[in-house]
Amino acid sequence: MNTLTTSPLAPLLDRLFKEADAASPLSSPVFANVSHEERTRLMRSKTDYLDLYGRLKDFPLPVSRETGTLLYMLARSCGARTIVEFGTSFGISTLHLAAALRDNGGGRLITSEFEPSKVARARENFASGGFSDLVDIREGDALQTLSSGLPSSVDLLLLDGAKALYPEILALVQPHLRPGALVVADNADFCPEYLDLVRSPGSGYLSIPFGDDVELSMRLG
Repeated sequence: MNTLTTSPLAPLLDRLFKEADAASPLSSPVFANVSHEERTRLMRSKTDYLDLYGRLKDFPLPVSRETGTLLYMLARSCGARTIVEFGTSFGISTLHLAAALRDNGGGRLITSEFEPSKVARARENFASGGFSDLVDIREGDALQTLSSGLPSSVDLLLLDGAKALYPEILALVQPHLRPGALVVADNADFCPEYLDLVRSPGSGYLSIPFGDDVELSMRLG
């Protein structure tokens, strides 16, 4: 038994994933007449992505169930006590990471979210799951909210916000990543610059694609 698979978190995640499945962004009028190529362009553009994200503020935009479980497993297996997350949305990925912290004996999870209404929803979910004491959610532009006040040593970084900002967010957190720290980038294929960065020789990372939509990197000593 663990926190992830028992009450109150397990039924909460079941409900949140079901709600997310029923409210896919692809059903939104925002995407009704948008081609795959245009969606890709919007996801890769900093300015267009923020505009798009604002129009999708009522949608959960979660990680998949599989990626959520992977996050929990990675955080547990590396004994994570300090985690930074870029892109909270409704807090589904945060709940998986917080569960790992709880089962590791406690810690601190700093997460950043741009949209105020999503911050409110996420706080409700953290309270329902019993993780408010572990999560520090910072509202606003992550380039500002994550630019200071980070732990001296970070065990795991999750990138799941505006894809075009992945290299800049990594640069902010990188000085705090301990040797062996893990970096998980969801939907990293929307940011080729990020993939080029972490996969290049001499980057200071060992990096591989994991599944269809995750890039898993390890900070080298």
